[in-house]
Amino acid sequence: MSQPPRRGPIARFFVGLWDAVNFTRRLVLNLLFLLLLFLFLAVLGAGDRAKPLQARSALVIAPEGALVEQYSSDPATRALGRAVGEKAGEVQLRDLLRALDAARSDSRIERVVLRLDKLQAGGMASLRELAAAIARVRASGKQVIAFGEMLDQRQYLLAAQAGEVYLDPMGGLLLEGLGRYRSYYREGLQDKLGVDVHLFKVGEYKSAAEPFVLDAASPEAKEADLFWMNDVWQRYLADVAKARKLDPARIAQGIDELPQQLAAVQGDLARQALQAKLIDGLKTRDEVDELLAERGVADPDAEGGFRQVSLDEYLAHLDRGLAEMAGKPQVAVVVAEGEIRGGEQPPGTVGGESTAALLRAARDDEDVKAVVLRVDSPGGEVFASEQIRREVLALKRAGKPVAVSMGDLAASGGYWIAMDADRIFADPSTVTGSIGIFGLIPTLPRALDKIGVHSDGVGTTRFAGAFDITRPLQPEVGQVVQAVIEKGYRDFTGRVAQARKRSVEQIDAVARGRVWTGAQAKERGLVDELGGLQQAIGFAAARAKLGKPDEYRVRYLEKPATPFERFFAGFAGSRLGRAWLRDSGFARDALLPALLARASPRTADDLRFLADAATPRAGGVPVKALAYCFCGF
Repeated sequence: MSQPPRRGPIARFFVGLWDAVNFTRRLVLNLLFLLLLFLFLAVLGAGDRAKPLQARSALVIAPEGALVEQYSSDPATRALGRAVGEKAGEVQLRDLLRALDAARSDSRIERVVLRLDKLQAGGMASLRELAAAIARVRASGKQVIAFGEMLDQRQYLLAAQAGEVYLDPMGGLLLEGLGRYRSYYREGLQDKLGVDVHLFKVGEYKSAAEPFVLDAASPEAKEADLFWMNDVWQRYLADVAKARKLDPARIAQGIDELPQQLAAVQGDLARQALQAKLIDGLKTRDEVDELLAERGVADPDAEGGFRQVSLDEYLAHLDRGLAEMAGKPQVAVVVAEGEIRGGEQPPGTVGGESTAALLRAARDDEDVKAVVLRVDSPGGEVFASEQIRREVLALKRAGKPVAVSMGDLAASGGYWIAMDADRIFADPSTVTGSIGIFGLIPTLPRALDKIGVHSDGVGTTRFAGAFDITRPLQPEVGQVVQAVIEKGYRDFTGRVAQARKRSVEQIDAVARGRVWTGAQAKERGLVDELGGLQQAIGFAAARAKLGKPDEYRVRYLEKPATPFERFFAGFAGSRLGRAWLRDSGFARDALLPALLARASPRTADDLRFLADAATPRAGGVPVKALAYCFCGF
């Protein structure tokens, strides 16, 4: 066997030199990598340590964005937004309630300051729940001061609970009442475009699809809407009057006489509100800050010049106590917020599979002893609603009590998923009911004729291709669809009758698509008790025999964050991460799509609804049964 030729001394020198350089290069790179990794992990884990909460602090609650039950964005997107100084655009009701309830007994919190004019307030039920929490703080003996530059009537319901309400002299407050107005598309769709919309429904009050087949609201829709809206409005006036020690009739009269009252003060809305005793004074923000510094502890380094803690900072302090709750039995809260759709859906939409999976996880978790389903939904697909209802029944069969807490809206499909709970709680101003079913099928042959497009072919039966929207809808096909919808209505009312222990005739009398407030629904046997989320949690805990509130833990069950979301949220929350993201163009470019306004024009929403309603489930029947309610205001 031949031996390889030996290198000469010069070759051996350069080979050895290369090996030494290569070894040194790898050593330096590895050491540099380990050093950077160590620094990265150290900074990532450091974050900002919350400043100690000092005595005599003012809790400043200045929410910005929409009031929601749960965030519609993932943790990574929210962390990225905070890192570059963007607002989340949403504030969770649970966070506000938690902070207010904790502040009542926290000796370090001397007073609560409310700045509400950037809150995009939700429905009346959640506002009343929040108003009650503010009133409890005030009843505990602590000062509550509210300030706004321009307040609408929803923000004012919260501000009115404060002991002192101040308005900017250049601002205003306008109470206008409640109304619900929609766009109607029949003429545009059918007469102008040639799109024929075929509506199949049960219940003369089931008005969700009226805009596609009428030019104006039906008399039944107006009757039902005015009935429940008047109930909500009278309760609003009573709540404001009680907080401000005024006569509700006097407040209502002031709204009717607004033109004359404004003329008397030369159009000054702020002065008009002061004369009506809706506020206590006119002050700029700087003047309010000076007042807070005088009453509290002056702090020239703090914003406004007084000792304070923000809502986010206070929640971070409260989070420290969560570790003490580990190991205790749990009441799980599952949020069902938004339209009900099939399959997996993100937060902000109720998914037939995803929400059912959360309830199933609660059933399988041995630490969870009871469940509260928090419903804030106008309804949606019937089959997806039924998937969720079945999981509620499975929880009950497993011996775990289930309470439903209705938020602003629990109508139609929202009521479907709620009806089998052990107990249903609703605020008096919750919008619920709308027990009814409908289906929509748009057809396009007349529209296609306008551009010279025609449909033709053959089928082995008269129903082959009968649901093709490019063909006219035949009468016998309409009969089939109506039969399916009527069967869905019988299923709905039959299930409600069984769940509520009433006859089908009794349920039909209060169903037929009619909307009720929570108070009206209780009078008609559709709701068990008037109350909010805390009452529902208390019931569930008591039914499960969990003892006093400090003997169990309330845990929100949500889809867990992915490893990447957890990693990125931690990085964005660190000092290094915030500094890099704040100064990098990448962060702005990546964040921009996520922070675009989610609200679309109402017409676009309505037409999207029509398109979605006409799209059958994959592998399912050609028409989608819907239990939906357009019943906001």
